Amino acid sequence: MNGKTIVIGVIGSDVHAVGNKIIDYALTNAGFNVVNVGVLSTQEDFINAAVETNADCILISSLYGHGELDCQGIREKCDEAGLKDILLYIGGNIVVGKQDFKDVEERFKKLGFNRVYPPGVKIEAGIEDLKKDLEIKQ
Repeated sequence: MNGKTIVIGVIGSDVHAVGNKIIDYALTNAGFNVVNVGVLSTQEDFINAAVETNADCILISSLYGHGELDCQGIREKCDEAGLKDILLYIGGNIVVGKQDFKDVEERFKKLGFNRVYPPGVKIEAGIEDLKKDLEIKQ
């Protein structure tokens, strides 16, 4: 264990449980304490779990394309809950249709996300970024 807690889950009306389990498994094997809020989760589910566990990062996944709508205002809600410095990561099919990822990434960064991942990215990329962002010695 590296002492870092990551809250994970699937936001909104999305039920991609298999991907969620893979992320949970990979993060746990990488030494993180994983708090999994599961599928069909609200912003409040993620935030409440992060507050209760003093989490270092909230990692949201979405596959059904409505991540942008589901994540409106999340950074402000984190701030209000006392999570001003928490890392926010998101990945998956987070928008509907084929869109230029640079534009998508920019929009999600404006929503307050620190890291934004395109569809099909390997979880190892996120793990490497977590280690960098949380200053975990390799």
